[in-house]
Amino acid sequence: AGFVAARLAGVAATGLVVGLFIDHVWIGICGALATYLGLQLFRLHQLDYWLRHRSLMDPPDAAGLWGDVVALVVRLYRRKKFHKQRLVEMFRELRRSTASMPDGVVTLNRENEILWFNRTAGELLGLRRRVDTGLRVGNLIRQPEFGRYLANEQYTQPVTLPPTSTEGRWLSMQLVPYGDGQKLLLVRDVTRQSQLEAMRKDFVANASHELRSPLTVVSGYLETLAADPTIDADLQHPLREMRRQAERMTGIVNDLLELSRLESDDGEVGGAPIDVAALLAVLRKDALSRPQPTSEVRVSIESDRQIIGDETQIHSAFSNLVDNAAKYTPADGRIELRWWVDDDGGHFAVTDTGIGIPSEHLPRLTERFYRVDAGRARATGGSGLGLAIVKHSLQRHGARLEIASIEGRGSTFTCHFPPRRLASVAEQRIRA
Repeated sequence: AGFVAARLAGVAATGLVVGLFIDHVWIGICGALATYLGLQLFRLHQLDYWLRHRSLMDPPDAAGLWGDVVALVVRLYRRKKFHKQRLVEMFRELRRSTASMPDGVVTLNRENEILWFNRTAGELLGLRRRVDTGLRVGNLIRQPEFGRYLANEQYTQPVTLPPTSTEGRWLSMQLVPYGDGQKLLLVRDVTRQSQLEAMRKDFVANASHELRSPLTVVSGYLETLAADPTIDADLQHPLREMRRQAERMTGIVNDLLELSRLESDDGEVGGAPIDVAALLAVLRKDALSRPQPTSEVRVSIESDRQIIGDETQIHSAFSNLVDNAAKYTPADGRIELRWWVDDDGGHFAVTDTGIGIPSEHLPRLTERFYRVDAGRARATGGSGLGLAIVKHSLQRHGARLEIASIEGRGSTFTCHFPPRRLASVAEQRIRA
């Protein structure tokens, strides 16, 4: 500011001298100031023209304040250019790295429109960059499973899509939210894994079916031998143990057959209304009739709403949960069966005061044959299939299983049913 004031004072003084020389002081001063203003406007025009065409020409050669402005703009421009080049290189490196990934990657905006995808995603999903960019991904992937997955906004687990043709691929797809409503769609070819899983399921189903008849024959002969009074007393204990093991094997085979039947059809079942209160009363009676029952089994019914579904599958799922609680709860413990309804749907919970489950085992409890303690499971007669059956039965009803447990203090297994699976008593009367 001081420099500008001094420059203006110098221009005015020059004008004053010129005015005295021509005997017109004010004309001299005004002329000097006008000339100075015109020079500044010229410098401003030079700066404006250079800013508009700085990529084609060198910066103007200016001294004083204008020179400082030009130098500052040049520094800012160079810094911006450097950062821009760096971002471009980083973006190019990111595109090269994602393009070489074995999995497909698709970026989506808030409206699920495709912003970008790598080469693998294009091959797996049949996407074309110039045609499909900007389109909604739900309009391009029209399989119902993916539509439900996209609408539910529950992205913690991937969804597996079956092939659309005999030579198609099984694809595992998972959405990962990031940024301001944006998402990454990760696509993986799981054809090989799906084929191996199908072969394993077929083998288990066939083996279980073939074992059922021999086990029935063996169990029948063992029962006959155990009832024969002429059998030596020393053989009674081995016969009882053989019958117990045969019954255990029969239970495992039956569980495998039921699980195979559930897995053979992933679609949701229809069904009819199920009286939850009556079902829980039966389950309580079964729990109290065990050889070593838990002393206290409570039932809490907080709603008269009913579940719409397959009664056999629901009974099997609930029975497995109650049976597990009874196995691992001591005689002086407590089991509570609770049914309630809220805005999120219907909920059935089995809470016990048993031994509990370590937290590291919770994510794998619903896997086939997974046991927290294999020795204890064999002692209680567990097959390791009960929770797998529960999981698949609930999935066929659009429901899910939630497990919470504290080691040494007990566990809670909760079945969450969506609102569409509920019916009221009034609705049943109207239908009747």
